[in-house]
Amino acid sequence: MRMREILLAAVAAFALPASAARAQELNVAIFGGSFADNVRTCVAEPFQRATNTRVNFVLGNSVQNAARLRATKGRPDVDVAYMDLQVVVQAKAEGLLDTLDPAKFSHLPDIYPSAVDPDRRWIGFMYSSTAIAYNPRELRNPPQAWADLWSPALRNKIAIGDISATSGQHFLIAAARLNGGSVENIEPGFRAIRELRPHVVTLYTQADQVVQLIERGDIAAAVWFSDRVGAAARNGVPVAVVFPREGAIGILPTFAIPEGARSKALAEQYMNTALSPEAQGCFAERQYAGPTNRKVELAPALAALVPYRESVDRLYFPPPETVASSLPTWTDRWNREIAR
Repeated sequence: MRMREILLAAVAAFALPASAARAQELNVAIFGGSFADNVRTCVAEPFQRATNTRVNFVLGNSVQNAARLRATKGRPDVDVAYMDLQVVVQAKAEGLLDTLDPAKFSHLPDIYPSAVDPDRRWIGFMYSSTAIAYNPRELRNPPQAWADLWSPALRNKIAIGDISATSGQHFLIAAARLNGGSVENIEPGFRAIRELRPHVVTLYTQADQVVQLIERGDIAAAVWFSDRVGAAARNGVPVAVVFPREGAIGILPTFAIPEGARSKALAEQYMNTALSPEAQGCFAERQYAGPTNRKVELAPALAALVPYRESVDRLYFPPPETVASSLPTWTDRWNREIAR
């Protein structure tokens, strides 16, 4: 054997297998902005260190993430997908989600039952709400109710979510309930928002667009998420939150594993990490999110600002199946009557 062949044989004998030498990869479809930043700090980075896995974030809102799963059904390009409740219910109905094995989730017994799909297709990882955000430097007397958003004082100073964003869907429901309607009778909501639309600065599609709008002084108020308000205020953005006296709309963001995911075992480990008391406590403090793990203990000041334990019961959670089945019709009508 020639010397070169001997050397190559020696290198081959002591080299690690490619799978061991190279970090594994996990692709996660996730909401953007501060949400992704805080998930990276509290979940992804500890998970990467523990498993030698590279976590890649693919940014999108709930509707966009579901559309990605739909377009790649059976051969998804992501291993975990974050979606709000009404969207994940639709994804489940379309057969886009894999079944979760409870044996792979050591923290599952500590999760509130309301945050776990009875069929084990998704798990809720936080509680939040759609409420009213405002700039305290601009508004000395901020709106205290959903009805106040129609006040002449807020004309051309407000942003609302597009129907593709959960906040837009929730505002439509709130407007309907405010005017005698309901999730089942959404007509009063469309009528009220048509009246408001000429005075709205923009229909945002990504949650952190609101930060830029407030910082530039383009708006003084927005229909936004309570957890985003807390995170933005922590970073110096002039923003505060009001929980409308008619009731904030509850949000249960979830995550799930798409059917056919290439890295299901890693996805299960990632989700279990996110459900741990350590990750949930970290995320609650950074994102102002209510934990779904009942073992998490929050400081009283933070507990007063987020959906936590008994305060979760005071939120209005729209029936997700009704919202999911109605959303295509709402979206078509919204695009014709509101977004145009």
